[in-house]
Amino acid sequence: MTTSPPETAQAPAPAAGAVRTLVEINQLRKSFGSNEVLKGIDLDVKAGEVIAIIGKSGSGKSTLLRCINGLEVFQSGTLRVDGKHLLHDNAQVMRELRQRVGMIF
Repeated sequence: MTTSPPETAQAPAPAAGAVRTLVEINQLRKSFGSNEVLKGIDLDVKAGEVIAIIGKSGSGKSTLLRCINGLEVFQSGTLRVDGKHLLHDNAQVMRELRQRVGMIF
């Protein structure tokens, strides 16, 4: 009997000529105590896109960016950056992510 090494969780490669998705967010939820700040956020950002996140103070803009950068742990949903799932329980993976992702406020 042979066993294969576990596969890493990555998104499938885009078709030839297709623009790849750099950030993929599905049903992201984040709460601080009983205050739910991110309520099922869905967002895809393709390579080359420029996205503006606007909203009133306290609406979760910075929290969303902190989740994408791996600085904030979310309660549910999925978040992939460049095809890789955020794995907060793996310090090495999170260090590699932070070396490749930057935010400008």
